[in-house]
Amino acid sequence: MNDSRIVVSGASGLIGGALTRSLRGDGVRVVHLVRRPARNGDEIEWLTGGRLDPDALAGAAAVVNLNGASIGRLPWGAGYRRTLRESRLRPTSVLADALLFLKADAPPLLSASAVGYYGDQPGIRLDESAASGETFLAGLCVEWEREAMRAAAATRVALLRTAPILHPDAVLKPMITLTRLGLGGPLGSGRQVWPWISLEDEVRAIRHIIDSDLHGPVNLTGPHRATAGGIGRTLASLLHRPYLIPAPAWALRLGLGRAAADSLLLADADAVPEALTRGGFAFRHPTAPEALAAALD
Repeated sequence: MNDSRIVVSGASGLIGGALTRSLRGDGVRVVHLVRRPARNGDEIEWLTGGRLDPDALAGAAAVVNLNGASIGRLPWGAGYRRTLRESRLRPTSVLADALLFLKADAPPLLSASAVGYYGDQPGIRLDESAASGETFLAGLCVEWEREAMRAAAATRVALLRTAPILHPDAVLKPMITLTRLGLGGPLGSGRQVWPWISLEDEVRAIRHIIDSDLHGPVNLTGPHRATAGGIGRTLASLLHRPYLIPAPAWALRLGLGRAAADSLLLADADAVPEALTRGGFAFRHPTAPEALAAALD
């Protein structure tokens, strides 16, 4: 990696924080785009007035866009669905506008998306060429990626289709709580394929994409498939707790709302990291049990 700075939006989140620590640990300067007044030279206030001075991005090695309200906040009522959408589309649009202004001098853009793009497509191997799904999250990802790809007229754009991260502060947080209480069990049928990735491999993959020529959609998901039930049973085993109490699909939809339940818990999506592996990336945690063990270590 060269000595140029990396500009990161959404750095206060789990991925952004881990990415920043990794880069700075290797001596790379990281500049954060923040929504409050900047406190030092490594922060730039943005989105005030709905724009960003293109000079803030000029000369950077890459721009990593990780903005978006948490999908882990439930339920997704109509108001929060608007928040999920606006918190992703507006910042991405502002970044794309700034990069287009820079034209040939624009740095590469790595823009967050999600494997939720694929929705519920059981029995299909979903590489980056697969069609989008029909869930709420799938539709949101289509819009999100469309905004980011506007910048492709000026620079390389990679779309980070990230899987749920197996980490205590991410998808595992409610699962760990319920499992420790002895309430763990299958979600829906439990047979649905869940894409997943460890936080370490997520950060390593983003850094790999920064340093490579990968562009377009890139699935950030572990290479070996796992089911919801398999992940839940492994978690229960690691925590030495039972895995017995099922949560039927109807109950999940009733408690969380159809949009969230169908997008997050019940969707069957065998997303595979075709672009990453073809690009020479090697996973530190290639299986879900290895990722879970590392997360709970």
